[in-house]
Amino acid sequence: MVTIYRCTIELHDNLYYATREIGRLYETEPILHNYALCYALGLVDSDRYSTTVADEHSYRYFCPEQIPKYAEHLTPLNQQGIYVTPARSLNHAAVLNTWKYANNHYHVEMEKTQKNIPSFGRAKEIAPESQFECFIVSDKSLTLPKWIRLGKWMSKAEVRVEALLKPKRSQGNFTFPYPLNPLDVMFTHQVLSYDTVNMPPVSLIRNVRIQGEYYSFEESKLKIPAQMHYRFT
Repeated sequence: MVTIYRCTIELHDNLYYATREIGRLYETEPILHNYALCYALGLVDSDRYSTTVADEHSYRYFCPEQIPKYAEHLTPLNQQGIYVTPARSLNHAAVLNTWKYANNHYHVEMEKTQKNIPSFGRAKEIAPESQFECFIVSDKSLTLPKWIRLGKWMSKAEVRVEALLKPKRSQGNFTFPYPLNPLDVMFTHQVLSYDTVNMPPVSLIRNVRIQGEYYSFEESKLKIPAQMHYRFT
């Protein structure tokens, strides 16, 4: 029987990843991509992540290559019957940090050159205490970590998990206001309308009007698309 979890993620550090670059401004969109969540939650068996006795969910910081292997890493989750949706912001605040450095070149005699060219930029990050929400659909019971790391700075975040009771499978038209990965639903559902969220590695959609199979719940109006799988072509 399928189990559906609602996960609330609360930041304990500033969260940064470059969703978009506008001149010298590097902006973080308040949405967590489902690819990143699979890695952070420890659901992916990749060389980058490891678990130790000292820490529930610790990370190796050395990565021998910077080539994404999403298809290789995420396809096994389809075989295990596990799917994680992108996470929307429940509440968030942004902080703007400015960084600046100067290139100081020296002659052999250790004298400064006449040129001192400063370089600067600004990073728009998501502040601590911001909260996000995602869903996990699984064919088996899962034990998820309480603490995870997210973003370029490996920011610490707390995970709270709630199992949604008695999911019922139905079919029809419905609206899903949360973000979705379009590649994961467009082959099993008819997507009628949506808003686009441009972000790498795959742009997401939200406020989706969709037709197809979904899960519903007795004490909630929530409807979650069924048959979501990771697809890359």
